[in-house]
Amino acid sequence: MRSETEKMLAGELYDPLDADLVHARDRARDLCQDLNATRERDQESRRRILTELFGRGGDSVWMQPPFFCDYGSNILLGERVFFNFQCVVLDVCRVTIGDFTLFGPAVQIYTATHPMNAELRRKQEFAKRVVIGSDVWVGGGAIICPGVTIGSKAVIGAGSVVTRDIPDRVFAAGNPCRVIREITE
Repeated sequence: MRSETEKMLAGELYDPLDADLVHARDRARDLCQDLNATRERDQESRRRILTELFGRGGDSVWMQPPFFCDYGSNILLGERVFFNFQCVVLDVCRVTIGDFTLFGPAVQIYTATHPMNAELRRKQEFAKRVVIGSDVWVGGGAIICPGVTIGSKAVIGAGSVVTRDIPDRVFAAGNPCRVIREITE
């Protein structure tokens, strides 16, 4: 029989009140609170917290607290990813982010979603993974919805709501986010 964690990571319906999941969320929220309480001179403490929080990449991420996430362990970062102030990652499913990707302030990445059926919604939820390539720049206040893939070297305009996949090397913006033009050298 599959655990609720296994179901969650597979994008299947799962019980979010499962004791193991509650414990994992509590762990991540405590680590986020510790991170958010640090001062600029506490770089060594920040690095230790980030390495413990993230599934991968905590050793090179550049983080401007405050930062919030559900689990942290489901966030897999490439090298030197940057999160500006007030970013939120609901990492119920995997969030994979490539090298040298930049997030402006208040960017939100959601993997969590809920059934349309009200009775199911009372007891279960599910998630869809998010993949963001390398060298991506996501402007401040953008929202990246469940199941989205953003290609490498793309630029997402500030305030955009990304509801569908975005290819490599394009500038995309709006609500819903759409490709505006290709990026040429």
